Amino acid sequence: MVGGSPMQAVLMAPGVKDKKVLAFKRGKGKDAEAGVTALIRDIVAGGARSAFHVFDLAKVVDLHRGWRRALPDVRPCYAVKCNPDGAMLAALAALGAGFDCASRAEIEAVLALGVRPATIVYANPCKPEAHLEYAAEVGVNLTTYDSEEEVAKVRRCHPRCELLLRIKAPDSGDAKVDLGLKYGANPDEVLPLLRAAQREGVAVAGVSFHVGSGASRADVYRGAIEAARAAFDAAAALGMPPMRVLDIGGGFMAGRTFDEAAAVINRALERHFGDLPCVEVIGEPGRYFAETAFTLAARVIGKRTRGELREYWIDDGLYGSLNCILMDHYVPRPRPLAAAAAGEDTTAATTHASTVFGPTCDSLDTVVTGYQLPEMSVGDWLVFDDMGAYTTAAGSNFNGFATSAIKIHLAYSS
Repeated sequence: MVGGSPMQAVLMAPGVKDKKVLAFKRGKGKDAEAGVTALIRDIVAGGARSAFHVFDLAKVVDLHRGWRRALPDVRPCYAVKCNPDGAMLAALAALGAGFDCASRAEIEAVLALGVRPATIVYANPCKPEAHLEYAAEVGVNLTTYDSEEEVAKVRRCHPRCELLLRIKAPDSGDAKVDLGLKYGANPDEVLPLLRAAQREGVAVAGVSFHVGSGASRADVYRGAIEAARAAFDAAAALGMPPMRVLDIGGGFMAGRTFDEAAAVINRALERHFGDLPCVEVIGEPGRYFAETAFTLAARVIGKRTRGELREYWIDDGLYGSLNCILMDHYVPRPRPLAAAAAGEDTTAATTHASTVFGPTCDSLDTVVTGYQLPEMSVGDWLVFDDMGAYTTAAGSNFNGFATSAIKIHLAYSS
């Protein structure tokens, strides 16, 4: 981080400093949404006619401060796949975060900001050879593996690279996305995988795990950290050089669940790694930083009335940034901007069972059904909170509606 306050460092970061950044006053308590709602109203009044996001950079600063307070001994390496927006990457780079990249394109995006290759972990246990060769060219020298075939590939394409053995977390803890279904060594595979690296002459720098994206139970980290220590001990028993990195993965969500997870992690690190003070501990938060920092405003572009039922079409949907409904189990709770703008008590307003469709011709493109909304008209707006995680990153151009065309307004709240 450069001189000055963290917020100043972010505002002066490459990828931010040359862009317009809007200031607004953040709401508090029950009126927490009032600030961003007022800003959205101003953007609409200024002539906006299509869906857009508001990205509150100050939220990222606050969350980074919260991470450092709760997990002072764990360096955050932001999971780029969650939301690769350039301003998000720039903000976290300015705050001193590292990065978890899973492809050549993600590595390129981070390096373009002037980030040192040593702060990147190539956290993909199965990499295309060409991407691995690119990592060798630019000096990204730490990656994950969970198969003997990957060891041979690394030896062939990037022999200077050090490995993190990705183990399967013992319990996914009802995570939104259980990554253990695809990645991670089973307990009986740990020794053979360590021996494979030893045989190939590829250094194993440490162990990684991931309890799943959006883990809801904090105690899952306890068993995963214990399993990681067992892998450290197994490597030592084989006579391998001492491991020096523990990657506790991601799965973090901002708020009370993060505080609970941090408490469990700190206790488990002290118990299982307290005698190894030279081990660097890193994490791979994505959702933690991105989810609450983005708010979506979508415009009503169509309406149909069928008795008491109201049907609306908006200009973003399941093929756009709202793909998170299908891909990330996001539960949409849209709120009408018009009622908030008029200062109405929306709890007392007459509402109708409503269906909200996305803009494409696919009937699957349905955002909510049977959802209570006040009467709306074409040209009104719906606001969706917590729209930063696995949203625009996974959108498409289906039917000619390009997710990449949805504008992102940078802002910071005070």
